[in-house]
Amino acid sequence: MEIALVQAKKSCPFIHVASASSLRQLTASATSTSRSVNPLIMKARQCPVMSKAIQHRSFSTSKPVSQSAPSKPLKATAVNRHGQGPIPASSVAIPVSHQTKKHFNYESFYLEELDKKHKDKSYRYFNNINRLAQKFPRAHTARVTDEVTVWCANDYLGMGRSPVLTDTMKRTLDRYGAGAGGTRNIAGNADLHLRLESELADLHHTEGALVFSSCYVANDATLSTLASKLPGCVIFSDALNHASMIQGIRHSGAAKKIFRHNDMAHLEELLQSVDLSVPKIIAFESVYSMCGSIGPIREIVDLAKKYGAITFLDEVHAVGMYGPRGAGVAEHLDYELNATNPTMGNGSILDEIDIYTGTLGKAFGVVGGYIAGSASLVDMIRSYAPGFIFTTSLPPAVVSGAMESVKYLKKSTAERHLQQMNTRTVKSRLGEIGIPVIPNPSHIVPVLLGDAEAAKLASDELLSEHDIYVQSINYPTVPVGEERLRITPTPGHTGLMIDELVHSLDKIWTRYGFKRVQDWRAQGGCAGVGVESAVEPTPMWTDKQLGLDTKADENQQAVSNTVQ
Repeated sequence: MEIALVQAKKSCPFIHVASASSLRQLTASATSTSRSVNPLIMKARQCPVMSKAIQHRSFSTSKPVSQSAPSKPLKATAVNRHGQGPIPASSVAIPVSHQTKKHFNYESFYLEELDKKHKDKSYRYFNNINRLAQKFPRAHTARVTDEVTVWCANDYLGMGRSPVLTDTMKRTLDRYGAGAGGTRNIAGNADLHLRLESELADLHHTEGALVFSSCYVANDATLSTLASKLPGCVIFSDALNHASMIQGIRHSGAAKKIFRHNDMAHLEELLQSVDLSVPKIIAFESVYSMCGSIGPIREIVDLAKKYGAITFLDEVHAVGMYGPRGAGVAEHLDYELNATNPTMGNGSILDEIDIYTGTLGKAFGVVGGYIAGSASLVDMIRSYAPGFIFTTSLPPAVVSGAMESVKYLKKSTAERHLQQMNTRTVKSRLGEIGIPVIPNPSHIVPVLLGDAEAAKLASDELLSEHDIYVQSINYPTVPVGEERLRITPTPGHTGLMIDELVHSLDKIWTRYGFKRVQDWRAQGGCAGVGVESAVEPTPMWTDKQLGLDTKADENQQAVSNTVQ
C-alpha cells in the first residue's frame, strides 16, 4: 500500500495530505460500522476525477468478491511515449468490418507523389559532387578524372579544407576516436563541447550557448519547445523564414502571424492585434539565403521592446561572414564599436537580441548548429527540448574543428574581405552583360530565370559543357516564377574562374534566349530585377571596412608624388 500511496500522492491533493494510517482508519470504519458504502468511496465521489470514474463503473465495495474462479496474474502495463499516459493491459482494439480484401498499395502511392514533383518541375536531382580539399573550390564528379568548379557551396570561406581545422581534427580523432559515444546526457558530454559553447557565447555576447546536431534541429527544437511552454504564446514570423523555423513554429502548436518580408509596418500592425501581456516571439533572419536580403534588425528590436516580445534571430548565413569577429550581421551593424570593445554590455545592438541561432556547417566549415542567449533560456532548452536531449552529440573531432574555426575567424578578417571582394566582382561583371542578378547587399548572387525548366537547363549545361556546378533553385524553396541559380563566390575563386563563369552564363543566356535585365524591365520587373527607379542596395561591407579607401588614398598619394 505504501508504494501505491507514493505514486498517488504525486497527483491527488487529498491523498497528498493524508497519512497512510488515516486512510487505513477510513477503510476499517466501514467494517466496524457495517456501513454499505466505504468512507473512501464517499470521499472519491467528491473528487471531480474519481466521481466520473465511479459513475461509469458503477461498482460497490460492499459486494463480496466471487471466489469461483482463480485470480489471474497481472500483466505489465506498456509505457506510452506519446504523452497519453500508460497503455492499459486490457486495452483491446475493436475490429472493423473488412469490406475489401485488397491491401493499400504503398508503392503506387509513392510513385504518384513523385509524379506530382516531376509534373510541376520541382523534383530535386542530386549531383555527385566530391570536393577536393587540396584544390578548393574544385571537385570531381562520379568519375574521379572529371573535375568541375563549384560555385554554389555554403562553405563560404573555404574553411572546410583549412589546416586550422583539419590538423586539430586529425589529432582529436586519434585521441578520442570517431563518435561521441552517446547523447549529451549519456556519455556524450565532453570538455570539447563545453569549450565550444563558451566560444559561441563569447562570440555573440551572451551568457550561454547550446550546440545541436544541425541548425535545422536547433531552430525546430528551440521554437517548438519555447513557444509551447510560454502560456498563450504568439509567434510573428517573416514570410521568407527558413523551413526549419516554420517547422518549429508548427511543432509548437502556438498561434502564429506571418508578416510580409521585411515589412515593419505590417509587423507592427500584427503586434498591435495582440495584448501586451501575451508572450510573443518575433522570428526572423539576418541574411535570407535565397535572395540575399538583410533583415532590419534594429527596427525589429525596437518593435519587440515596444510590444513586449522577444527576438529570435537566425544568423545561419551570416556567422563567420559579417562583423569584425564573424558574429554576424547584428555585430556588423556596430562594426567599429565591436571591433574596439568586443564584450558583452558594450552598448551595441548585439546585446539586444534575445536568442541567436547559427550554424557550424557553412562559413565555419564543419557541421552542427547552436543557439545562444541568456543562461536560463539555454538551460531551459537543454532541459526540455527533445531535439537536444534524445540525439547523439557531435563527434569530438567535429567539435574540435568547429571550435578552432570560430576562434580563428574571431581574429582573421582576410577570408571575409576576399570573399566580399569576389562577390562584388561577380555581381559587377554579370551586371555589365545584363545577366539578371537579384539586387541585395549580401554575399549571395541569385541569378533569376523565372522558370523551373529553364533553371534546370542552365544548371545542367553549365555542368556538362563548362565544368561549372551551380545548383538550380525551384519551388518550394523559392516562389513559382522566381526560379534561379544561386551563386556563392568564395576566397578560393580566382580571376580566371570568374572569367569562365561570366563567359559561360553569357553563352547559355544567348543560346536559349533567357531573359536579361532589359527583358524583365519591359515586363515590369520580377523579384527586384528590372524594377523602374529601384535603388541599388548598399553592400553590408563598406569600402572602409574592406580597406579599399586606404588603398585609394595610397594610390592618390602615389599619383601626387609622381606629378611632383
